[in-house]
Amino acid sequence: MTRLRVAILISGSGSNMVKLVQSMTGDHRGRAVLVISDVANAPGLGRAEELSIPTHFIEGCEKFDSALDTALNEARVDIVCLAGFMRILSPEFVMNWAGKMLNIHPSLLPKYRGLHTHKRALDAGDSQHGCSVHAVTAALDSGPILGQSTLDVAPDDTPHSLASRVQKLEHVLYPAVLKRFSCGDTSLLTLS
Repeated sequence: MTRLRVAILISGSGSNMVKLVQSMTGDHRGRAVLVISDVANAPGLGRAEELSIPTHFIEGCEKFDSALDTALNEARVDIVCLAGFMRILSPEFVMNWAGKMLNIHPSLLPKYRGLHTHKRALDAGDSQHGCSVHAVTAALDSGPILGQSTLDVAPDDTPHSLASRVQKLEHVLYPAVLKRFSCGDTSLLTLS
């Protein structure tokens, strides 16, 4: 079986990164080869090192996308997973990696692209909320949806409690979508 080399981009704790790395064993075609952050002291970098995954920090400058492209190419990366990566990538970079880049987003896309998704869902009175994995395109959180997982919004939910509950869904959905994607399956996966 040909193994696919996976890079994971993070900006924070790396909880989704950890779940992705832990899932890439056995018959999974992907193997994590690099974790990159745009935040020098992101806790996820230490977590990646504990998992024996090479790490790289790229300073958030105007040449960020070029430095990122170089790092990914030097590591011979096949798939890029954005996992709590909070930087918007340039259209040129996205075009170069089209069809090879995934993102996890904490809403049921196309609802609530961008930030503050849990508060927005509560403010709208939504009865269901969840997360989506999508292919990355130049338009923010607008690429083809490859997976979604839903939960019922509780009457006493707050943005914080909802975020915590949705993150548990993310930890299951993202690895499942990545495994299918690494085998060429881009059909929609729905979990609840």
